[in-house]
Amino acid sequence: MSTATVTAREVHLVRRPHGMPEPDDFALVDRDLGEAGDGEVLVAVHDFSVDPYMRGRMNDVPSYVAPFALDEPMDGRAVGEVIASNSGDVAAGDIVVCNLAWRTHGIAPAKQVQKVAPPDGVSHRAYLGVLGVPGLTAWVGLLDKASFREGDAVLVSGAAGAVGSLVGQLAKLKGASRVVGSAGSAEKVSWLTGELGYDAAFNYKDGPVVDQLRAAMPDGLDVYFDNVGADHLEAAIACAHDFARVAACGAIAHYNDTDEDPTPGPSNLFQIVKKRLRIEGFIVTDSIDRMRPFLEEVTPWVADGRVTFAETVVEGIDHAVEAFRGMLRGENTGKMIVSV
Repeated sequence: MSTATVTAREVHLVRRPHGMPEPDDFALVDRDLGEAGDGEVLVAVHDFSVDPYMRGRMNDVPSYVAPFALDEPMDGRAVGEVIASNSGDVAAGDIVVCNLAWRTHGIAPAKQVQKVAPPDGVSHRAYLGVLGVPGLTAWVGLLDKASFREGDAVLVSGAAGAVGSLVGQLAKLKGASRVVGSAGSAEKVSWLTGELGYDAAFNYKDGPVVDQLRAAMPDGLDVYFDNVGADHLEAAIACAHDFARVAACGAIAHYNDTDEDPTPGPSNLFQIVKKRLRIEGFIVTDSIDRMRPFLEEVTPWVADGRVTFAETVVEGIDHAVEAFRGMLRGENTGKMIVSV
């Protein structure tokens, strides 16, 4: 058993954002931590994740997870080193994944941290992205929710993000007939079709999504993995085959909506009936029991390079808010991470 005390620097939410979060909605706070109690560990955070779902938690509205509390540290997935432990299951020096994001140090129950050991040549940060919850989201959404079958034609929106970039690679590895992605820059489009092996990709800023999608998938689609909503969902419905399946993972086009300025939704919803489409929304925490088989399948692919990934790393907790805002603006390629 060991004990230690430290001063943690934390990012607190101090005001509910209206639209795009602003820097003044947050505060940097230094706080002295007590000693870890029985069954607890003190963790020095090395890196933490900023994710789209966090925007919803900043609103004080009923949802699938409790909102962030005001004047308290934000949370989310982080990877760090145990520097003191009062648990026989976790030792000082262990590298763990935990829910201690947006801070430099934190105390957590040992039973709530996950010891990790990445394959050779792979950073521990991979457990915040391709081998973590974003990776599980891609795997569960494609295979369990969209019921992917060999030969399917697959569309992925937000394809250059942490989730979307893996969806397309999984589809290719499992025998998709065609994989197309949308992203927000020419550089991201090149990354998708080059390093990640997408058959085609387009920049949604270059013109109407439905026109670009029809050009990229003239024979239609069987699966749509939706991270965006809005015009992307409308275009996918228009181009879907009968009995196509949609895994509704997110709708980042709507996350900063206000009552005064909502983003329009699809205008062609009756085609869901005509085409007998299946649209299934999902929250990955409902499928956390799938983590083991996901890791068993995908970890070897990451280790041997059949699955590649990117990280956009912002240095310093003082820049965490701008990293989060940049992620909402689509400035990241792959996983957006703050390195403490």
